[in-house]
Amino acid sequence: MNAFAPRPPRHRETDAHADTLLRAELAELLPPPPVPELAPERNHELRHTVLRTALASDDAAPAEPPGRSGSRGRPRLGWIVAPVAACAVVAGAVVLAPQDTPTGTPDRPSAGQRAAPGAVQVLSRAALAAASAPAPDARPEGYVYVRSLVAYAGRGADGGPPTLPAAHRREVWLSADGSRPGLLREPGADDTTLGPPLPVYELDRRGATPRKRTTGAEPPSVTNPTHAYVATLPTDPEALLRLVRAETRQAGGDPDQRAFTAIGTLLAETWAPPKVTAALYGAAARIPGVTVLPSAKDAAGREGVAVARTASDEQTQWIFDRATSAFLGERTVLTGTTSAGHAGTVLGVSAVLAKAAVGAPGELPEAPKG
Repeated sequence: MNAFAPRPPRHRETDAHADTLLRAELAELLPPPPVPELAPERNHELRHTVLRTALASDDAAPAEPPGRSGSRGRPRLGWIVAPVAACAVVAGAVVLAPQDTPTGTPDRPSAGQRAAPGAVQVLSRAALAAASAPAPDARPEGYVYVRSLVAYAGRGADGGPPTLPAAHRREVWLSADGSRPGLLREPGADDTTLGPPLPVYELDRRGATPRKRTTGAEPPSVTNPTHAYVATLPTDPEALLRLVRAETRQAGGDPDQRAFTAIGTLLAETWAPPKVTAALYGAAARIPGVTVLPSAKDAAGREGVAVARTASDEQTQWIFDRATSAFLGERTVLTGTTSAGHAGTVLGVSAVLAKAAVGAPGELPEAPKG
């Protein structure tokens, strides 16, 4: 046989397999190659890259078909994804719940998120507390009574910077079904009658029974709520947020801020059923740009934790009791210098003190026994 003749293919396969085994054995004898340490800036950049990728893929997930039960009815929690190890290739990831947010991480929304994780946590606790609260007992022919403290900044006659006066008492009686006039009472001012417009009567034909109609009356809505209307609002947070956005669309400006403001008004000025109130908090947790403040005070001086949203250099804050997660009140603060004042100026503050059902405007609820 010619010594230089090519070997049969099966011999080449045998030699290749032997070479592979030899390289594997030699590799086991060698120490592992050193992994260079990353600079802090590069490590920080990789962490944010993983976070953005995870959140983007989460938002790109297909929506759940309508009518299916599951997570749609619960506030969507803002999970954080952070790498376990980062080198030339990201080695792995770990999922942290909102309460496990690393200390020192600024609580602001990232790309693809809804509300910031800390705000979602506060609003989720508020939703749980609201869901277990007693249901309103207002009758259709009765009134909802709301007592609060309020203060609004105003300029003096000299045109100087706006100042915030001492908070004063505010009482309002609202017709539960919206069919009868309500009442607003504040110290130092005459009582104010609150809608509805006077009715007129129409005849369809001679001899027919007169039909009452209210001229110029607006139908109840998110921006013109009645107790009966609020009781019919969706209890699914996503559906409720869609409705709020639709009914505040004509107001102009930032649509997210419009929705946040409208929900805040419903929380402060109406008495919704527990499931609706919980859904309002869940809807707010789905609004981009909502952040958390570790401390804020309402008009009664009660300190609590707050969620806030800023638009056009004005920050609207909702304040919650730390222990019970109950809604305490609102605060509006300038975050930049505008024609309304300098940054840091408090434009308004309120505190909700009581909500109750009464039989007539001007009637006060019974004091709690004991």
